Order: sequence, then structure tokens, then C-alpha cells
Amino acid sequence: MKRIANWLLPFCLFMLTAFSSSAQQQRFTISGYVKDAQSGESLIGISIGKPGTSVGTVTNEYGFYSLTLPAGTHEIQFSYMGYTAQKFTVDLTSNKRQDIKLAQSDRQLNEVVITSKHQEKTINTLNTSMNKLDIAEIKKLPTFMGEVDVLKAIQTLPGVNTVGEGAASFNVRGGNGDENLILLDEAPVYNSTHMLGFFSVFNPDAVKNINLIKGGFPAEYGGRTASVLDIRMKDGNNQKFGLTGGIGNIFSRLAVEGPLQKDKSSFIVAARRSYMDVLMKPFLKGDMKDTKLYFYDITAKVNFNLNKNNNLFVSTYLGRDVFGFGNEANMNWGNNTASIRWNHIFNSRLFLNLTTYYTKYDYSLEFKTEEGEPVRQRFKWTSNIINYGVKPAFTYYINASNTLHFGVQGTYYTFKPGTGTSQEDERETRITLKDKNSIEAALYLDHELKLGDKFGIQYGVRYSGFQYRGKGTAYYYADTAAGTRKRFLGTKEFESGKTIADYYNFEPRLSARYGINSTSAVKVAYSRSAQYMHQLSNTASPTPVDIWTPVSNNVKPQVTDQVTAGYFYNAPGDKFEISAEVFYKSMQDQLDYIDNADLDLNEFIEGDLLASKGRAYGLELYAKKDIGNTTGWVSYTLSRSERKTPGLSLNEWFINRYDRTHNLNVVVSHEFTKRLSLSGNWVFASGTPATFADARLEFQDWDIPYNTTEKRNNYRLKPFHRLDLSVTWKGKQLKRWKGEWVFSLYNVYARRNAYTVYFRQNPDDASKKEAVRLSIIGSIIPGITYNFKF
Repeated sequence: MKRIANWLLPFCLFMLTAFSSSAQQQRFTISGYVKDAQSGESLIGISIGKPGTSVGTVTNEYGFYSLTLPAGTHEIQFSYMGYTAQKFTVDLTSNKRQDIKLAQSDRQLNEVVITSKHQEKTINTLNTSMNKLDIAEIKKLPTFMGEVDVLKAIQTLPGVNTVGEGAASFNVRGGNGDENLILLDEAPVYNSTHMLGFFSVFNPDAVKNINLIKGGFPAEYGGRTASVLDIRMKDGNNQKFGLTGGIGNIFSRLAVEGPLQKDKSSFIVAARRSYMDVLMKPFLKGDMKDTKLYFYDITAKVNFNLNKNNNLFVSTYLGRDVFGFGNEANMNWGNNTASIRWNHIFNSRLFLNLTTYYTKYDYSLEFKTEEGEPVRQRFKWTSNIINYGVKPAFTYYINASNTLHFGVQGTYYTFKPGTGTSQEDERETRITLKDKNSIEAALYLDHELKLGDKFGIQYGVRYSGFQYRGKGTAYYYADTAAGTRKRFLGTKEFESGKTIADYYNFEPRLSARYGINSTSAVKVAYSRSAQYMHQLSNTASPTPVDIWTPVSNNVKPQVTDQVTAGYFYNAPGDKFEISAEVFYKSMQDQLDYIDNADLDLNEFIEGDLLASKGRAYGLELYAKKDIGNTTGWVSYTLSRSERKTPGLSLNEWFINRYDRTHNLNVVVSHEFTKRLSLSGNWVFASGTPATFADARLEFQDWDIPYNTTEKRNNYRLKPFHRLDLSVTWKGKQLKRWKGEWVFSLYNVYARRNAYTVYFRQNPDDASKKEAVRLSIIGSIIPGITYNFKF
């Protein structure tokens, strides 16, 4: 800790000198919260500033703002897309507290709204490689089975893709799925999908704000190397009770919100439950009659305005998937999260958010066969990961041009890799992989500095550390030939609290912006990120039984360096916006596997793991129009993601399993009338790579396929493309009841996109092999949902 302090002290002093000259004039601060006048919800990203100047700020994730100005009289404007702007004159002779309530505006094209959009446009921010989606935008997208989905929405953005329909995760800029930090009200989520990847765990009725960061990460974010998906839940209406929900052909949902004490506290509870198992039951016979296939989740939040300087938020999520065939095969998995956050205003310039959280992900897999009683054969596998974390985060608003962010983060991990129980007749065998305990901690500090209208910079550092601790067992291996299983030497037991291995990393961050003129700007960013945990999986299949494991004495943390540069343009009048970004990522100590690695309940799994280098680079183009009757966006990504692992693929670079050279998304929504709208989404992407044998060896009764090139991912599947459409018809909108019907068609022209290809003997000619395309979806899937709000 001493060397951290020795480094941070001169760093802070250097930053303080950046604004010392501006501190000579007497200044005062206006600060407070900005909320929705109808619901009392805090509003994120509200623009606050002096009209006609570049002086201004925005509200943080809790709706708080602080703006320091010279003493005197100032006109201040509060504005945001979809809300009526509010102006007032303030005479600053001392620090002033001013809470604001903004009223929603139905006039989406009036001058006030256009002005507010102009103030918050992308060219004026320091953020690079960041996309924000409003839940109203997401609800316009065509949906699978008529259901709005957060993860499907972000997959239409540049730099984001998946290995195919039904994939259990998403990939960002060449990163693996486990390299995405997914936060729900600041608590990590380890499995973000339901029904083997077709729906996300995030209930749209409870979501307020979605922020995807792909590069130029602020110093407060760490622990993952590819992206941050920061999802904020609604606080709940503190003015009146309300009811929202939907009834669809796959699942139904219901959300209730309202005040506990008007203006002081509120709650929201949202629940969903699928009923495919109920719909299928009349058609299933014999061994299939007890098939189980459903999910449910509950999202809840309460918040309390304790006094003008203190707010308390409590959020929780519980979700579960159940999948099984009678008594023979059963699988269930799910997430639990809980977070408690305390907002405290020390003074008009210093804001604290203290978060404590708990998160758990677990799964269970069971197979059994019965021949009378008792059960003759049975196998059961359980595993989980549990986190406890604390994050005090401070924001110090020095003046309108300078803001400091700093804080401390700590997480305690318990990994339970798995317990397997095998029973045959009366004999039972148990395999239990030992628990792994770890602590991750970090300090961070960054500085936002605006130098006039043209130039702005955000720079800082994150110092992170990780300890792999006892009680536990350390495994030791000897190196063997590259690409082969390591030779096991022995183990050593460590008592509780003893350190088995530790790692520390400096993670510098830098983002800069230069405004070319009032409509365009260029931005550059660099970030280094360290990741201290990995998800072990040698398949891209959408199963939930992959294993999370920490770094150890054999496995090093993954470190990624990323450089990004981009050009951003907002058309006059903000009719549309365009951006073009290029990026390059260098990834060290990624995990790879020896050929035929055994990941299932393998006590000596670290002997099958290999250290790999990765690189990814590409071009991302994005054009968006959000004003007028026709809105939408087009995104195109040209990229390459590669790896290099000693001993594999002839020691050469090979393409990643989730690489897609071309990825194009076209999203369009047209409003014919206030009651009728049509939306469409067309996606085209290069096929994913795969490793196929190109020869076979025949010997007596043996027929062995093999790869003569020894290259991994030596083939690429056929291109992926799909068209989705939906029509929304709003019924008569009554004063208290509002309803709409959503009719959707997923995969309109019945494209059979290949998830993978496997080989088998031709059933008509055993001497021949044939390739078989496995498609998760190969037909048109209609959907209908009735949404309501009361």
C-alpha cells in the first residue's frame, strides 16, 4: 500500500495544478438532483449548462449534478430528449441547492427537444466506444416471440456479435464471453440469458438505463477486459401506483410500482414466468410427458430519501431456468443478486456512492435411469460461484471544467468448481473439487479536464491486486512439449488466510477529444485492463455448465491493451449522427486448451490449460437517426480476432471461434400514425470459423478423420443472415389504461443458419461420410404479445 500512496500523491498534486489558475476568482456551486416530475425517477445524463456557451455538466447515475460558476448572475438550462427544457436565473453569492423536476414532452420535434438533444450529442462528450440505449428505443426493435430483449438490442451495435442463434453470451471486439463485465445495479451477473440463450435475464419493465462501453474504460471499471454492460434499474414511481406488463405466447410479465411514502420512498417489483412446458404438455406422450422447460425471474427495488443529503437503494434479482426430460435428465441454473447503495452529499461538490453487493450463480445437472426401485444408475453435478463486494466511489466536482473520480473496490470470491455424485446399484462414488477462495481489490483515480470548447481529456489509473488464498490446495506441474498436457508433480495444502499466489497490475486509462467544429469531433483512447478469473469452456454450445475459476500459481491474469480512434459527426439540427472508429487490442495470457482437454470435474484441469496470446483489430461504422417518423440505425463492423498458442496450429496465428469478418445490422422503425408502427431488423454476418478434418485414415474396421494441416479453425461456416419484422398496434389510449398489440415474425424468410456442422456416415451408403448442418432455428417463428400499462 505504501508504494501505491507514493505514486498516487504526486499524481493528485499534478492534477490539482491543472486548475489552480482558475481558482483565483471567487466561485460558487449550484447542485442537486434532477427527477422526472411524473414518477419521481432520478434522470441520468441530463444536460445542465449556460445557453450559448460550452459551460455545463450532466447528471450522474443517480441524477445528481454539481456546477461551479463565478460569482454573479447566470441563466441555467436543464434539458433532455423527451422532456420540456427548464430555464431559470440564479444569483450565485453562495453555494446553492436546487433540485429540479422535469416534465415529459409529447412534442418530440419541437425546438426545445431538438435543443436538448444538441447539448447532449456524442461529439461533446469525452466517452469513446460507448453506446447508450434508451428502453423506449429497445422496445421498437423486432423481437423473438414478441418479447423485448436487452441483449438482442446490444447485438445490433457495432463491435458486438455472437457465435449464433441461441448463444449463451455475446462477444465484443474479439473478446470471449467471460470478458464482459455485466452489472445489474452494480452487482455482477455471471449468466445473462434464459432458455439456453434466447432471452436475457433483464426484465425490460424494470430497466431504466443501459450503457455499453467497448473501449476507453473509465478507471472505476475493472476485472474484465472486453466490455462493460452497465444496467440500471428503475427506482419506482414515488408519486402514484402503477401496473405494467405483457401477455405473450412464450411468457408473461407483470410489474408493480408505487410510493411507500409520497416523494420520500418508492418500490418496484417485476416478475416473469414462461409457460412453454404448460403449452407442450397436451402434445407430449410416453417418456416425454414430464418434460420441463421454463424459466422465471423476479426483480425488485426499494429506495428511501432519508433526507436532502442521503438516499438509500436496495435492489435484488432472483432468476431460475429448469430444463429436463422426465426423470432421466434434469438441469437447472440461475442467478441471485442483491445490492445496497447509499448516496451521500458531503457538500455541494463532493458526492459519495457506497455499494455493497452479493451475487451467486449456480447450476445443477442430473442424469438417472430407473429399472424399478431403487434407482439403478444416477449422476449429479452441482457447482456455483459466490461474491461479496464493497465499492465506495467518490466524485469531486472542482469546477465546470474539472471533475475527479476516485474510490476503492474489494471483492471476496468463493469458487465451488463442482461436486459430482455417481450411483450405481447401492454403490456411490463422489468426486468433489476443492473450493477456491480469492480476494480482489483495487484503487482508482481519474480526472476529467475540459480546456475550452475544443479540447477535453480524461486520464487516470487503476491499481488492482488479486490474492488466491487458502484454505486450499496448490497444484504443481512441470512443463512438457508445447501444446501437450503438463506433467503433474504434486500438491501443497495452504491453511485458511494463507496466500497461494498473488498478482498486481497498473491499469492506466486515457481518453481525449478534439472538437473540429460545432458538428464534428475526433477522439482517441487507450486503456489497459486486467482480468483475474476465467470461464473454462472448450465449446460454443449454449449450455450453462461452464466452470468459473480464478487465476492461480499456474494460471496468470489476462491483460489487455486497447487503442481506439474515432471520428464523430452530428448533422445540423441533429437530424442524424455518424461515427467511425478503429481499434486494436493486444491480449496476453488468454486461456486455451490442449486438444481433447477434459474440463468436466477434472481435479487436474490446470494441467490441460495453455497460455495464449490474442489480437483483435477492426473498423466500426455507425449511423443513427432518432428524430422523425422514420428512425433507426445502421451498424457495420469489419474486424479480425486471432490467437496464437505455442504448440497449437503450427505455432501460427489462427482465427478465433467467434470471429466474424463482416457484421452488418440495419434497424428501421416507421410510425405510420400515432397508433400504428412497423419495425424491421436485418442482420448479415460472416460465418463463424470451425475446425474440420480434411482427410481420413481407414484401417480394418477403423475410420479415423484427421486434419492434415494441423490448423485450428481451418474452415468457415456459410454466412449468417436473418430478417425480423414486427407491427405494433396501439389500442385506444384511455386516461388510466394504455394497451398495445405487438405482432412479430422472427426469421421471416426461414433461413437455416448453421450453428455448427458435424459429420456422420451416410445412412444409405456406410462407405461415405456426409456433413450435416445443425441449425438452432430454421423456420419462421411468429409471436404475439399484448402489453398494457395502468
